[in-house]
Amino acid sequence: MSKISINTDEMKTAAEKLCAGDEVLLTGYIYTARDAAHKRIMQMLENGEKPPFELDGATVYYAGPTPTKAGMAIGSCGPTTSSRMDVFTPTLLSLGLTCMIGKGERSEEVCKSICDNGAVYLCAIGGAGALAAKCVESMEVIAFEELGCESVKKLYVKDFPLICAIDCKGGNLYRR
Repeated sequence: MSKISINTDEMKTAAEKLCAGDEVLLTGYIYTARDAAHKRIMQMLENGEKPPFELDGATVYYAGPTPTKAGMAIGSCGPTTSSRMDVFTPTLLSLGLTCMIGKGERSEEVCKSICDNGAVYLCAIGGAGALAAKCVESMEVIAFEELGCESVKKLYVKDFPLICAIDCKGGNLYRR
């Protein structure tokens, strides 16, 4: 286990080298998406439409940030339970999604898909949304604004502290 600084632009290469238990400081662009946004993205794909952001190499953060506070780029921005997105995840991974950030265990199907697609699952600290918000330098709503906190947002994060929970070699902190 080691501490690794990663830029999201390099996530496809970095994912292959990460091991369960590694501490990650993540910098770069990530996209928030929860249940409602995932459902809409899947509908877009089924209709032959492009998703609101390029999936290939992307990092998705399962979060629904609260309204922005004065002097901050975003409100509280903690992770939500990742297993709620498991029904959508294998499809998105097969389309190039490389990294997911959330909290909690993932299904066996998702774990297999992570390995099959050279992806990685990182965990953020649950209950520490205010801490996560301090790592967000910018935020822009890019899709489904009517969903409020569940809209898709493009965030720029700097040194966002995470733990590699499931790696693409089959390592899984939840199964140790």
